Amino acid sequence: MGHTLKGAHALFVFVAFAVLAGPGAKADVITEWNARAGRVLVGANSGPGFANCVRAVVQTAVYEAVNAITRRYPESGLGLRASRTASINAAVAAANRAVLVKQVPLQKHTIDSMYQAAIASIADGQAKTEGIAIGEEAAAAVIANRAEDNWAASECYRPFTAPGVYVPTVIPMATQFPKRKPWIMTSTAQFRPGPPPEFTSEIWARDYNEIQALGRKNSIRRSPAQTEIALFWEETMPPIYDGLVASVAEMPGREVTENARMFAVVAQAGDDAIIAVMEAKYHYNFWRPITAIRNGDIDGNNTTERDSDWSPLISTPLHPEYPCAHCIMSGVVGTILEAEIGDGPMPVLSTTSAAAGGARRTWKSIKDFIQEVANARVYDGVHFRNSTVVGTNMGKQIGGLAVARYLKPNPKGSDR
Repeated sequence: MGHTLKGAHALFVFVAFAVLAGPGAKADVITEWNARAGRVLVGANSGPGFANCVRAVVQTAVYEAVNAITRRYPESGLGLRASRTASINAAVAAANRAVLVKQVPLQKHTIDSMYQAAIASIADGQAKTEGIAIGEEAAAAVIANRAEDNWAASECYRPFTAPGVYVPTVIPMATQFPKRKPWIMTSTAQFRPGPPPEFTSEIWARDYNEIQALGRKNSIRRSPAQTEIALFWEETMPPIYDGLVASVAEMPGREVTENARMFAVVAQAGDDAIIAVMEAKYHYNFWRPITAIRNGDIDGNNTTERDSDWSPLISTPLHPEYPCAHCIMSGVVGTILEAEIGDGPMPVLSTTSAAAGGARRTWKSIKDFIQEVANARVYDGVHFRNSTVVGTNMGKQIGGLAVARYLKPNPKGSDR
């Protein structure tokens, strides 16, 4: 993937040329290992912020390893060895293992078990040996390239209080993310939106009264179908979005490098989305519905009534309200998948939610999926409507940046 991997612009140029895949290649090895990596990240129990960081490194390493074998797209500047005869399946397994063991060491036993089972199914020989070496080399190169990412920096959130006055003692999450090194964006604040609506505005009154009615834990206004949607999207870990990516990856005619590329672009843009939304959240530090509604008498708007015991349907996430993080992710994923599908047939999009007990939902259009995510965050009582619109638009901007930079069609012909 073209431009050399350095600085905040580290990634790849997606200009295609057709070549034959290496031995043992199959497109679904990418989705198989993506699902395995997702289970490891969920098992680490470190939250969606950390999971998205690691996911981006994993999928980038996988792409680099596969492309070093197929050479479907230009070399990225990492200087990886090239081998058309290496086993792609071995390379994918090795790249996943090397990144995951490094980034999630407490899950090493699980990672090694998955790796050994996958490697054992590949015939011994030079192709297997070369594939493992390329996968490990790609992982080491991508990890080194991300050495300046500050995702592991110590959080230093300072609670707002006066001397001696008690405030809730839970520290918000991902406060260090605004200091991170983006993958695609030029700065963490590149897509920072304007401020939340004024409390005297019609938008504020509309959003306040909507979520007060629909988002309340025991709401009689929220329908059973709306409750089902809300609980489905309570899940925030990467697998819920990777399921949608897999819906496209599993379409007939897809090629292994093409799928590796798509997962890498989604993961990198998704990680940037979390960086961007956390930067905006902590910049504006806007109150959540549970805080606003229990203080509705101090916002200066006579059309917003205080509700002293109001609580949301689900637990409120531990970071400021504005903008909506789930919405920025859906905007990113939807925009990239839309570009990847292009004029081709639209697959039935589907994914499952661990938070909803493994329930599966499907959509016939990307627009419907994106809108459902926005609605869900209102139904579950954690986001105002305007915040979902702003978050979605931020996601579309970041997704559009990834598409414009890395999914441009080749002037001499498309890779699709």
